[in-house]
Amino acid sequence: MSLRKLVTKANPNCNESEDEDGKAKRETRVALGNGSEVVLIPRFISFDRAWNWFDYLNTHVPWTRPTIRVFGRSCLQPRDTCYVASPGLPQLVYSGYQPHAYSWDDLPPLKELLEAVHKALPGSSFNSLLLNRYKGGNDYVAWHSDDEKVYGSTPEIASLSFGCEREFYLKKKPGKTSQERKSDQEATSKRLKRNHDDQHSFMLKHGSLLVMRGYTQRDWMHSVPKRTKLEATRINLTFRHVLSYNGSR
Repeated sequence: MSLRKLVTKANPNCNESEDEDGKAKRETRVALGNGSEVVLIPRFISFDRAWNWFDYLNTHVPWTRPTIRVFGRSCLQPRDTCYVASPGLPQLVYSGYQPHAYSWDDLPPLKELLEAVHKALPGSSFNSLLLNRYKGGNDYVAWHSDDEKVYGSTPEIASLSFGCEREFYLKKKPGKTSQERKSDQEATSKRLKRNHDDQHSFMLKHGSLLVMRGYTQRDWMHSVPKRTKLEATRINLTFRHVLSYNGSR
């Protein structure tokens, strides 16, 4: 069975009739409280163009599955990865792993995606890109925050998804007082699916763009959990801005 048939079978909502190519892209804003915000554009890239991008990324990106350290133990990262960055930036290090930084010129078509994301998010200035490939439902990313110092205190992170749709979870970090939690709830203007007051879930569909802003990395954690019944591949691109060595933008 082809990959596209697997994705369609696993995700009946992912079909060409949902594509609004040429029309204004609708977005949903979710205020998380205390200066944190999530923006979701479900149809950022049209269905067919998104498949063209999936095929290119799956075939041409130099994927690797590195060994990382989690809670003091070495293990194989449960997804493939690749890192692209502008020259002169500090090295990215996470979970004891320092990925090789490819240049934008190594994968020139990615510049087109970067330009499209910049156009959709006025004022953004992304200079790095972390790519992840989930080769089935056993690949996942555990609860974490992208709060490395190289991203600054209020990073904007734009997450672009291709292929198999997967659930994306957000939960508030522990340590808030009950009064702070109550204030957060009152400040929240709109939510998507909500499990309880301090958790949110988003379905990241083929061609969708999700943006985390403000203090989301400081106050919240996110994950893409296992879904063992899924067989299809998801590719995710997260655009980020890395601060220069002197901490400036």
